[in-house]
Amino acid sequence: MNEIKLDLRCVAMTKGGSRCKNSAVEESEYCYIHMPASARPAANGPSSPLKNDQPRTDRAMRAQLLAELDELIARVKAIDPDYSPPTFSAQGLVELVDNSSKKMPARIRLGIYDRLRSSINEDLLDAETWKGLWYMVNYTLEYQGDILKRRLKGDYETDEWGLDWEFVEAMRPFLDFMYKMYWRVETSGIEHIPDYERALLVCNHSGQLPWDGAMIMTAILNEHPAQRLVRNLYANWFSTLPFLSAILVKMGQALASVENGTRLLEQDELVGVFPEGYKGVGKLFKNRYRLARFGRGGFTKMAIRTGAPLIPVSVVGAEETYVSVANSSTLARLTGFPYFPISLRFPWFGLLGIVPYPTKWYIDFGEPIPVDEYDPEQADNLVLVSQLTDQVRNVVQDMVNDRLSNRRSVFY
Repeated sequence: MNEIKLDLRCVAMTKGGSRCKNSAVEESEYCYIHMPASARPAANGPSSPLKNDQPRTDRAMRAQLLAELDELIARVKAIDPDYSPPTFSAQGLVELVDNSSKKMPARIRLGIYDRLRSSINEDLLDAETWKGLWYMVNYTLEYQGDILKRRLKGDYETDEWGLDWEFVEAMRPFLDFMYKMYWRVETSGIEHIPDYERALLVCNHSGQLPWDGAMIMTAILNEHPAQRLVRNLYANWFSTLPFLSAILVKMGQALASVENGTRLLEQDELVGVFPEGYKGVGKLFKNRYRLARFGRGGFTKMAIRTGAPLIPVSVVGAEETYVSVANSSTLARLTGFPYFPISLRFPWFGLLGIVPYPTKWYIDFGEPIPVDEYDPEQADNLVLVSQLTDQVRNVVQDMVNDRLSNRRSVFY
């Protein structure tokens, strides 16, 4: 098997001298940030050749699909010119579909076969389109096999924090589903997130489990043109959970401490903090959206020492994903958890009780609060730290209240 390296990342170098981690814009070697200004698409650029008001005939659909396949094949050939798929044949296509779907439930397999059969009957796809599909499916399967072999051998890269970009890309389809389909997240104020510079996102905590941090990260990956990765700081307790801790590390998250946050900010990263801590995720349903105390101001010290602006972030919708009616101190001591919630479904329904409700979410990014006017030594000024901490908390609470006043329904 030829060595396949499907790398659609931006080819530019960052200011720190490392390879850019963003995905390249279609038909370009660069991401949106590094793309030359003259090559960036205009906000109101020319419309697609196939406009929404034009009839989507079978011929038009075939032509559009074939053009997109040709373009994708051209990009793959440019990356790996030595790759050559098996010779196309109808029998080979059927075998490929059959082998790829063997582990699926019978009902799903039958649906795949029916769609394939109907496509052939309706003459939706011509021979050239089938050849294009054959090429890309074979390449994708071979590429995924190559990734699996390399990972089993330990042949993959991580940064000093354990960030694994291949793992991030593997998780993105699931996170995108939760973001776009399950919770239907709407965002505002994404323009307040800088393209390159360091910044500290200060967020309200909610929802019993750290879904809010995952959705904030997904929001910026999906909505921000720089596709920046948020390095959330997670509480010590999560590091004791065997599966979750490994996932958090591979996703580029870091253990919550002033030292870790300061180092990340000094590396011009986008850092997310949840100053409410356990008090935030352990709130009862009756106390939802009432922000707890913002700790001792550790995040403010990080910002002052590094000059990173404080960006308030409010999340509305997460506090209804679990309806917690009580906390059991006895079960918390027995399990070693900082809190043990008793909800309408947990622990009565076992693991099904941790499935969140499909509420409607809103994530709002507020205007940055600059701190570069302060000397780094003032991070030890307890009065200043307390004032800034309270200021940020009040801003986040006001943002939450404003969103709640405009929300019509928890689910719609």
